[in-house]
Amino acid sequence: MDVLQDRLARARASGAVFARTVAEPPWGLRLAGSMQLAVHTVVRGRGWLWLDGDPGSALELVPGEVTLVRGGPDHFIGHAPGVDCLEPEVFRARHAHDGSSEDPRATVFLCGAYRFSGDIGAGLLDALPQVLTLSAAVGDPLRDVIALLSHELATPQPGQPTVLDRLLDVLLVLAIRNDFHRSPNAPRWYRAAADPRLNAAMQAMHEDAGHPWSVPELAALSGLSRAAFARTFRDALGQTPIQYLTDWRMALARDHLRSGDLGLTGIARAVGYGSPYAFAAAFRRHHGEPPGTWRQRESLDAQARHGDDSHPH
Repeated sequence: MDVLQDRLARARASGAVFARTVAEPPWGLRLAGSMQLAVHTVVRGRGWLWLDGDPGSALELVPGEVTLVRGGPDHFIGHAPGVDCLEPEVFRARHAHDGSSEDPRATVFLCGAYRFSGDIGAGLLDALPQVLTLSAAVGDPLRDVIALLSHELATPQPGQPTVLDRLLDVLLVLAIRNDFHRSPNAPRWYRAAADPRLNAAMQAMHEDAGHPWSVPELAALSGLSRAAFARTFRDALGQTPIQYLTDWRMALARDHLRSGDLGLTGIARAVGYGSPYAFAAAFRRHHGEPPGTWRQRESLDAQARHGDDSHPH
């Protein structure tokens, strides 16, 4: 398992919301910034997308492209920049019958809302720009995924939520891989994982975070001396191998605490500590509070966020 795949797999949350819409002009839709990641693509016609309060920098949406928008400010899509935009429920009611329209000016577009789970997912999102548009050339797998999504959404079918979830997974992997590959701001771990001197050690830490890794052991996996490995790792990632391992273990621990799937003993074993007491001490050093306090606070925050969730239409 490569490092990007590991992060994506651990970040994945099922139940993505996706909808295909046909809208005759005039039309406009407001989408709340509480969505962690929105995905938009126009299948036919044209549309425009802009962030809250900034219609002057509107981006044209055209067939064959996919636009991702990170959570934060509200964003809007419409038939022209700066048009009046409706809340999703009102929009859906207003354009409920446009799907049977023969109007050649009608726009057919797909909107998706994607929710990552935990800090590992948040780290992936933080590495993306606020708005990211990807062009799908002829022969690009991205174009095929868009076509499949559109086809699947055209009529309800048995098992459709599962199909849409999987297609959206593929869409996101292609989008993230494309952006990280070309962006100078790609996460340091992504660039380091492409370095043959570091890849084996990084994969090993991800695949078995509970193993008591040492720098000599990781260096041996990389085929380097201990000093050369430690220097190369620090130059690439800005931290020592053990600091990176600890950060990864704590990210995994936070997600276990958040999900409640393991008790402290199980978490300690999963992330490489000999006892729940050793884990609790390490967690306190890293976060400034014990794991139980952190979990309780996170649970209250999640309940507050849940009441503010928004979906597309």
